[in-house]
Amino acid sequence: MEKYSHKREFSVKYSDVDYKDELSASALLSFVQEVACSSADELGFGYEDLKPHDYGFLVVGTYCRLLRPVCLNEIIAVETWPLPPRHVIFERDYAVYDEKGNACATLASRWCLVHLQSMKLLTATALEGHATCPYRNEKAVEVPSWKISPIGDEGKEVYSLTVRASLCDHYLHANNAKYADLFFDCFTMQELSARRVKSFQISYARQAKEGTKLTFYRKDCENGAVLLEARDEIGVTTQFQVVFEEAV
Repeated sequence: MEKYSHKREFSVKYSDVDYKDELSASALLSFVQEVACSSADELGFGYEDLKPHDYGFLVVGTYCRLLRPVCLNEIIAVETWPLPPRHVIFERDYAVYDEKGNACATLASRWCLVHLQSMKLLTATALEGHATCPYRNEKAVEVPSWKISPIGDEGKEVYSLTVRASLCDHYLHANNAKYADLFFDCFTMQELSARRVKSFQISYARQAKEGTKLTFYRKDCENGAVLLEARDEIGVTTQFQVVFEEAV
């Protein structure tokens, strides 16, 4: 029996690229989000399937390994498949290919299924059809660690913003893909031009809803990684880690 995967093609448009005419991290996350949602629709776990039960999937972590930049006007294919859930953790991996079938990026993600009113975590048994879902064990990429080190008092404040309607999705919180832009705005163009992103990782701890003031903090590590945090008045809402390599 052929192993399940779900694949979609995307044409990289002007609105998807950064000042270098390369696919932005937020656009890449938007592409994988679209593929994850259409795969869930296909499997019977989609937004419209869960909405009558007041259930929803929330992404809690994403790791991305970039193999090469994707450029303006390229056509790429994004493939995804779900891995067997573990208690309240649902995993989904992705592979991104160019028109010749060469890999451009690999990603892994973790999600939680919640009751949207109570925010109670649910297991896979809450999903009709879970027992027959064609889960796969293969990983697209090995995640070094799902835990991002906190930066505490060692972080340097970079900037602040208030979450507005344009950042929010249908769950009324800042959309996960848009955080990539917010975190990469902690770097200057000069910094981003001198180095190429090798990998990045986002960990979502708490929702940031409209009106939330987020302050971004940065810590440069000796190993070349940069740690970033978004904090509200209570504490850390989201963590980010990016690893660079010299630009070719």
